[in-house]
Amino acid sequence: MIHEQQQEQASLYVLGTLAAAERAAFERELRANTELRQFVRELQRTTGLLAMTVPQFSPPKHLRNKVLELIREQKQTKENKPPIALPPAFRFVDGNQQEGWKQLPIPGAWIKLLSLERERGYAVLLGKLDPGVRYPAHVNSGPEDFYILTGDLHIGDRRLGPGDFHHADAGSTHEVNYSAEGCTLIAVLTTDDPLVAFAMS
Repeated sequence: MIHEQQQEQASLYVLGTLAAAERAAFERELRANTELRQFVRELQRTTGLLAMTVPQFSPPKHLRNKVLELIREQKQTKENKPPIALPPAFRFVDGNQQEGWKQLPIPGAWIKLLSLERERGYAVLLGKLDPGVRYPAHVNSGPEDFYILTGDLHIGDRRLGPGDFHHADAGSTHEVNYSAEGCTLIAVLTTDDPLVAFAMS
């Protein structure tokens, strides 16, 4: 059952008028609530149909030029643009977005949660090590996959660089890993992995 507050938020979401924090919270709720997703789709379809019923007209030339000039100014100040409402099925993270990074108890080691699939039991994270950081030996609670994006990661005698991939089975032991020049990587981990719990805390 969708309650009144959810209906109100869904309407504001479809119109793109929710504040950034409210929008993020509502999108989390959407991912977990099938009935709410269906309600939002219906609202989006109805809003689209209403928009098509509005009579079209050509504005006066001076007004058209003024609007185009405002659009050009907004493009030049991209950072001031209001957030765009995303369809419920999509989520984007900009590469230069600094929010979401969490420093691990190891100085110079960071993680950032990108995606969580509870039903399928996995999460996608970004990892980052500063130059010279050593990640302590550990036993992998579940399977893990790493894909190196930048820099270097040394696992035992093996040096991984951009484009290199590494898989570790559940229960396997990693000796001390380290990065000489610093690195960033994508990690796919099971949802019961301590790093996932830390990223969500």
